[in-house]
Amino acid sequence: MATTEHPPPSRLRAWMLEGLSDMAKSQDQDQGQGQGQGRPAEQKASKLEPEGQPWYRVMCLTGVDYFSTLGYQPGIAALAAGLLSPIATIVLVIVTLAGALPVYRRVAEESPHGQGSIAMLERLLTFWKGKLFVLTLLGFAATDFLITITLSAADASTHLVENPHLNSALHDKQMLITLILVALLGAVFLKGFLEAIGVAVVLVGIYLALNVVVVIVGLWHVITAGHVVTDWSSALTAEHGNVFVMIGVALVVFPKLALGLSGFETGVAVMPHVKGDPGETEENPAGRIRDTKKLLTTAALIMSCFLIATSFITTLLIPEKEFESGGQANGRALAFLSHEYLGGAFGTVYDVSTIAILWFAGASAMAGLLNLMPRYLPRYGMAPHWARAVRPMVIVFTLIAFLVTWIFDADVDAQGGAYATGVLVLISSAAIAVTIAARKAGQRNWTIGFAVISAVFLYTTVVNVIERPDGVKIGACFIAGIILVSLLSRLARAFELRVTSVSLDPMAERFIRDMASRKIRFIANEPDSRDKAEYRDKIEQIREDNDIPGQEDFVFVEVTVTDPSEFEAGLTVRGEVLHNRYRILTLESSSIPNALAALLLHVRDTTKCTPHIYFEWTEGNPFANFLRFFLFGQGEVAPVTREVLREAEPDRARRPRVHTG
Repeated sequence: MATTEHPPPSRLRAWMLEGLSDMAKSQDQDQGQGQGQGRPAEQKASKLEPEGQPWYRVMCLTGVDYFSTLGYQPGIAALAAGLLSPIATIVLVIVTLAGALPVYRRVAEESPHGQGSIAMLERLLTFWKGKLFVLTLLGFAATDFLITITLSAADASTHLVENPHLNSALHDKQMLITLILVALLGAVFLKGFLEAIGVAVVLVGIYLALNVVVVIVGLWHVITAGHVVTDWSSALTAEHGNVFVMIGVALVVFPKLALGLSGFETGVAVMPHVKGDPGETEENPAGRIRDTKKLLTTAALIMSCFLIATSFITTLLIPEKEFESGGQANGRALAFLSHEYLGGAFGTVYDVSTIAILWFAGASAMAGLLNLMPRYLPRYGMAPHWARAVRPMVIVFTLIAFLVTWIFDADVDAQGGAYATGVLVLISSAAIAVTIAARKAGQRNWTIGFAVISAVFLYTTVVNVIERPDGVKIGACFIAGIILVSLLSRLARAFELRVTSVSLDPMAERFIRDMASRKIRFIANEPDSRDKAEYRDKIEQIREDNDIPGQEDFVFVEVTVTDPSEFEAGLTVRGEVLHNRYRILTLESSSIPNALAALLLHVRDTTKCTPHIYFEWTEGNPFANFLRFFLFGQGEVAPVTREVLREAEPDRARRPRVHTG
């Protein structure tokens, strides 16, 4: 599509929108693949997007979210399950390895461009119900990712404030510290994505190494102090009786440990940054899929080992009262052990490492948001055009994180329910999506297996919602906000030229070349029976309404509306001759006015002539007709076509002519 020239943007605007066009191309490619329309892979990558990173480096980016939960997960497990914490954690690990991991390995196969399970479910529904369903899932994804940013920053500030050496100086500064940490995270992403991955690799390496030391020392103390295990097993038997009761209770309290499942959705969301094999294409990224599976499996195995070991040593070595609110191990069980058994110097180093990784845990969430939201909302017309660029979206998400932090007063516990709800809804939707995919592929055993996994996650989600309904309320606020902003954006962009390209078949090109030798006149026609009388009567009516001489020639243009909820797409024009006399151009589009405006501008640019198009006035209430256009792509066709042309071509002298009789 030819566009009107605009003055060069300012340096600030150019910096903010850097990589915008390349991101748009990438998203067009993703959309085409989702619809089964393969396109050549783009060779030029956005400057803000890396060429590709080894899978273990990208694992560190998702790992700052996943692995950082060690900072608070053992304490949550101890509060929820008490002496049963190790057994309940084993249940969590089984669900992770036998449930979440197979699900997301399949998601990586089905959606290798980072859209995740949302894209898989999007294909099942069409029209507006599909868009509203996707917006709902995006609302829960936003809940998950944004709460990850704010909760992790708040927990990092808690570790900082609770450090014995800093408590007296910082005890009332948690809100300010949290806001500073969120702002620093945004600054990293404004600088560039490569820097974020580099920081993540360093933080994860140091943090896991320190945790290995804490776990080894903790296990050594458990082994050398033999009475610890004996006391724990005796208390466990006295409290629960037998092993079957213990397992039953562990299954009941398991949903409270659901935060330990975080990280899988972001693992898939940042999948486009995994480096594939040399020469592989976006249509068949086999190397990226294989390495993403390695990423997911390795992260799950590492985390499972740490979860079991840390829940065991914290339950046996830390007095139960210390886990409660106000206790020294509340929200920082492993930090408590590091100070207790390795001294103040190591404990402080561990605190610094924990604070750093908890702060940067928001990096994987930010990366997920930056990969997920621009793939859907701009394509639906439900976000401004600049929402495809990285830096403006970083600023938007950072400001929202500020608001969430202020609303929750930087309280970790207050945000836990919303976080768990977002995580569980996304995992449940992913499990359902892969179940449907396996069924369509005729894989009976996988279908049964994934169905069982879906039932487990749905049960966990329902239990979590019943116990902590605040999570659904917060998620509903995000959903309502996304839907409201999306509809307002769609309304504001209603008259925007949405066609990304125009292609004509040989017959259509022949019609245009023939008309270019004289005045180009089109008649917009809503096809009915398409018999000879329909076209004859239409020409007579247009000539009479517009006082056009009989010798003037016309070509009919007929648009068939496909999915009116779609926003941007290419336009294919086909030519045909009916009844050996009437030349007709047929188009398929989500919007009649946009298709007509795009065709007129294309004809003007290729022929250097000003085309004319003739309409009838639409009968009925103008407001009702506009709603028909907004929701169903048809209605006030004539005035809307002119308005689209006016916005696309400010120069009135170059604008195609619209006539209405």
